[in-house]
Amino acid sequence: MKKEFSFDFLGRKIVVETGELAKQANGAVLVRYGDTVVLSASVMSNQVGTGDFFPLTVVYNEKLYSVGKIPGGFIKREGRPSESATLAARLIDRPIRPMFDENFRNEVQVINTILSVDPNNSPEITALFASSLALGISDIPFDGPVAGVIVGKIGKKYIINPTAEELDACELTVTVAGTKTDICMIEAGAKEASESDMVEALTFGQKHIKELCEFQESIIEVVGKEKAEITLATIDSDLEKEIKQYSSDDMLAAIQIKDKLTSYAKIEEVKEKTIEYFMEKYPDNEDIEKIARKVVNGVEGEVVRDLITEKHVRPDGRKLDEIRPLSAYIDLLPRTHGSAVFTRGQTQALATTTLGALGEHQILDGLGLEDSKRFMLHYNFPNFSVGETGRYGSPGRREIGHGALGERALLQVIPSEEDFPYTIRVVSEILESNGSSSQASICAGCLSLMAAGVPIKAPVAGIAMGLITKGKKYSILTDIQGIEDHMGDMDFKVAGTKNGITALQMDIKIKGVTKTILKEALAQAKKARLEILDLMKSVIDEPRKELSKYAPKIETFNINPDKIRDVIGRGGEMITKIILECSPEGVKTVNDKDAVKVDLEDDGRVIVYHTDAEVIARTAKRIKDITREVAIGEVYTGKVTKVEDFGCFVSLWEGCEGMVHVSQLANERVNKPSDIVKVGDEILVKATGYDNRGRLNLSRKDALPKDDGAKEKKKRIFSKKSE
Repeated sequence: MKKEFSFDFLGRKIVVETGELAKQANGAVLVRYGDTVVLSASVMSNQVGTGDFFPLTVVYNEKLYSVGKIPGGFIKREGRPSESATLAARLIDRPIRPMFDENFRNEVQVINTILSVDPNNSPEITALFASSLALGISDIPFDGPVAGVIVGKIGKKYIINPTAEELDACELTVTVAGTKTDICMIEAGAKEASESDMVEALTFGQKHIKELCEFQESIIEVVGKEKAEITLATIDSDLEKEIKQYSSDDMLAAIQIKDKLTSYAKIEEVKEKTIEYFMEKYPDNEDIEKIARKVVNGVEGEVVRDLITEKHVRPDGRKLDEIRPLSAYIDLLPRTHGSAVFTRGQTQALATTTLGALGEHQILDGLGLEDSKRFMLHYNFPNFSVGETGRYGSPGRREIGHGALGERALLQVIPSEEDFPYTIRVVSEILESNGSSSQASICAGCLSLMAAGVPIKAPVAGIAMGLITKGKKYSILTDIQGIEDHMGDMDFKVAGTKNGITALQMDIKIKGVTKTILKEALAQAKKARLEILDLMKSVIDEPRKELSKYAPKIETFNINPDKIRDVIGRGGEMITKIILECSPEGVKTVNDKDAVKVDLEDDGRVIVYHTDAEVIARTAKRIKDITREVAIGEVYTGKVTKVEDFGCFVSLWEGCEGMVHVSQLANERVNKPSDIVKVGDEILVKATGYDNRGRLNLSRKDALPKDDGAKEKKKRIFSKKSE
């Protein structure tokens, strides 16, 4: 039976419908937030999985009909998820995953279908709310609810879930998710926000998350199913204790080896030795291999946790707030427009910057109002960076997520299109990884931008913080390495300039973190960020004034917007002609890599790109000639292109031609225009106006100086007498 629930959330209504759609799912809800409509369905397999992890899948299905679009491309249907859909799925997965028991092994899927999108009401935030509620009313064991909001800051005012117009004005934007009491996920971008502003924004968001969670609880109380009894992956406590005692000392020694690959190899050796020992000791236990592997994997985490919280010693011997050794340099690659290598411990990123014409921006075929972007950061993580083999294919969720974080961090300092009319692409290639490669990408990417001559507003550095808890004890770690990330409770990444934060991301494996922990982590991150920025400044202290000789140069000028059609010509004929005739010899098509590039903006701005300044000048002159406007009353030097009995046609410049009537050729009467001019002559003419068909009228007579006119008349009279 259909039931409907509504909640006035800060002046906007949230409506939840259950019991009518997707009734065969374990739990399903249709959530309306303004005109944004999301259907979320949760399902659970009856089979207990055999793996040693919880198999959760979150899907975010963007339907382009939700914004009245037909998909682009040859196949007119939705295909693989867009980057924005992948990021939205990650946004939902991260806060709900910690709400399941770590020993849960039944597969769970949460499928969000975006049915209608109102740009003023975020479909991602709506889908997160719907996902939590679909799980909450189902019989799937879920320790929710969770919810999320977007916090924006305009001036000194914080607002919840800003409209599209308000988002453009926000100097700080934070997507925060959590439970009624704690924060469990953060995604933020800001124009150099202070640590105190960030904490205030998170606290403000948490207050309203509590309201959304309480609304979910009221619905679950009415329509929620009784939670199913499921089998958790448990182990006999005595056997577990025996395995831990056998392996703990060896594991501690292996973990404290400072070289990553050597340490990892020794850890694997301890694990295999432990598994073999207990398989021999308990040959009749058919599950002993699986049990021993699970326990010894847990021993690795417990040893790391005890080492840090009890002894305040990290696996590699560093202090809790100590950064690994840093190094960086630029100009590794001679032909790229900018390149840099940044190394922190055993994490290394090579970043390149490429500059292109504005027309080379990325086109977005998604649900948002934005249809393109001119700054991109792409992140690649090859298997060799961690000394492993593996499959190579299209970017996965990790690559897309890390790239988006780096892009958000650097976007805040990228110059405006008006100040720097280029499309900018940064690519980070991870060459070596032992934790925090996304933040190394930000540092390397920033250095490559400065090396390329991009006039960024300020250098940006990033650092990853960690959290290890044991009961009420906790330790915050600066610059976490792989084992601390894998075994820890929080991955807290902070990027920014010396003046403030530009991007922040937090994921946790526990239920939530307190305001106190967040404040401490931000303060510790700032100290580390400033240390890294000092190193970067020693490599290159400001963006280069000159672009690479291989980067396209530009000339920008303005024309009358009404003249754009004249530059393009019918079917693009004129612009094609300009590009082919002005490009270097040998260019056959407008898509040739050596062809000059021309961007025509709707406001009349023209941007010409090429590596050769002469090509740019030649192209700009052609366009200026075509769009140049005649000033009535001005005198011009023109070339005669055609002579008729009624007068002659004169070209003032390419694309601009007028007619001199026979009566306007000279001061005296002219019988035949050919007596005065011939094709190819350069003559002075005065622009006198346009006829009723828009044709330009010119006068040679009015352009002649008075004395020249008299001399010409006398000359012709004398000539006639001689005859």
